Amino acid sequence: MEVYNYSEDDYDYGNVSDIDYSSYSFESSSSHNTVEIIRILSVVIYSVTCLLGIVGNGLVIAIIIFKMKKSVNAIWFLNLAAADFLFSVFLPLNIAYTAMNYNWIFGTAMCKLNSYLLNLNMYTSVFLLTTISIDRYLLVFFPIWSQNHRTAKLACLVCFVTWTIGFMMSSPSLIFRDIEHDGQNVVCFSNFSLSSNKSYHSLGVMRHKMVTVTKFLTGFIIPITIITLCYIRIVCKLKTSRLSKSKKPFKIIVTIIVTFFLCWSPYHILHFLEMHPHEIPYSVLEVGIPITTALATFNSCMNPVLYVFMGQDFKKFKISVFSRLVNAISEDTAHSSLVHRSFSKTVSMTEKETILL
Repeated sequence: MEVYNYSEDDYDYGNVSDIDYSSYSFESSSSHNTVEIIRILSVVIYSVTCLLGIVGNGLVIAIIIFKMKKSVNAIWFLNLAAADFLFSVFLPLNIAYTAMNYNWIFGTAMCKLNSYLLNLNMYTSVFLLTTISIDRYLLVFFPIWSQNHRTAKLACLVCFVTWTIGFMMSSPSLIFRDIEHDGQNVVCFSNFSLSSNKSYHSLGVMRHKMVTVTKFLTGFIIPITIITLCYIRIVCKLKTSRLSKSKKPFKIIVTIIVTFFLCWSPYHILHFLEMHPHEIPYSVLEVGIPITTALATFNSCMNPVLYVFMGQDFKKFKISVFSRLVNAISEDTAHSSLVHRSFSKTVSMTEKETILL
């Protein structure tokens, strides 16, 4: 595959987009059929994500609000589902944009909001998953402390801080997203230079790299490191304590980590490559950015499956989906025989809650 060597001046950093590849000023190096296939596949992924995200997360929200006691677990799941549900509700905008061959008809404000919600969903979801991992770690290693200090009020405070940080970290979208006419289409893109003046080129380059690196570190590397370390420690503790009689808890833990990694790592890798467009084929960005963005959004509909449905025994088909959801989100995820004889009652109860998640 031929590599296009563009100079810095050939690349317009005013047209860098974290969703839209059509706004690049380079001549396309991919076949028309390949681009069309990727576009159609993206529409399909967005549509499935939207449907499952609204139904799955909506069901979780309804159950927690109307049917459950407001426990710490319920608060975690409510906020996680709310972040995914909010993003899923606005996904039809992206579906329409992609289906119309990247023609944005919704105005500048919605262009900013659409990108803002994607980043808000990423940050709040990742931070909440990290919080859940730390919570599980504390339950296993500091059960007495958790029993005395782990309250619904504290959980609400943590969630408030999480949303506040998420709002602030997503703010670059409100600043840099813009629309521009590109032939017959109107594109929604990231205008890091905030001007079409070439004298602002270097400033746009710096802003682009700063936003990308910050997103990569705070939205991916740091959280996935914390999540992985927490669960590795939990697994080691469960194995040495002989609390687990089956491999199911380990499969759930591995699935949580791997799914998150698979959904978000391509997105971040491609946006790192986007910072150096003159060193890679443009076709990689043209084909890769739409599909990796669609894959990243797909994570928003996977959480109800990974954190709720996989926590239950699917061999018991007589248990309804509603019952599975209630049991999974409940503070005491009992009905498990994984708690063993060598621990006190307090430790056993906290371990029981941890193992299924």
